[in-house]
Amino acid sequence: MRGRGRWEETDEVAADETDGVAGGERQLIVVDAANVVGSRPDGWWRDRAGAARRLLGKLTMLPDRLDEPGDVVVILEGAARAAVDGEDDPEFADLRVVLAGGSGDDTIVEVVAEAVAADNNRRVIVVTADRGLRDRVEAHGATTVGPRWLLDRVDS
Repeated sequence: MRGRGRWEETDEVAADETDGVAGGERQLIVVDAANVVGSRPDGWWRDRAGAARRLLGKLTMLPDRLDEPGDVVVILEGAARAAVDGEDDPEFADLRVVLAGGSGDDTIVEVVAEAVAADNNRRVIVVTADRGLRDRVEAHGATTVGPRWLLDRVDS
């Protein structure tokens, strides 16, 4: 997990990062799908859409495996956009899928900024190992975790 100005690898979000979150508030998990898929050398580059679709299938289980209630937003970019039949694909109705028109990183920053502007007490967690993206979303108040944090929850 990365806090402001410091990098540390962990599987848990620190308890002090939940301070100020209203009771019963649903956290928001924003997934950099390209980064998570790319974190495992399993041949994803041969079928980016298929790899993204497999990740989406696993992510449908994520809300049930979180310690706190949460909503999941997944950003798909480039060839991975073909993994769904539009942003309202009924197979992934429990997820909010956002199809980046350009840069996936820029889209993630926009999603985070909008979420924080709508409710600055809502806990926003971005799943990515991209250091530049981490810095950008943390500037908006998000917490960041690496792909392992997510994969440990959906692969078990």
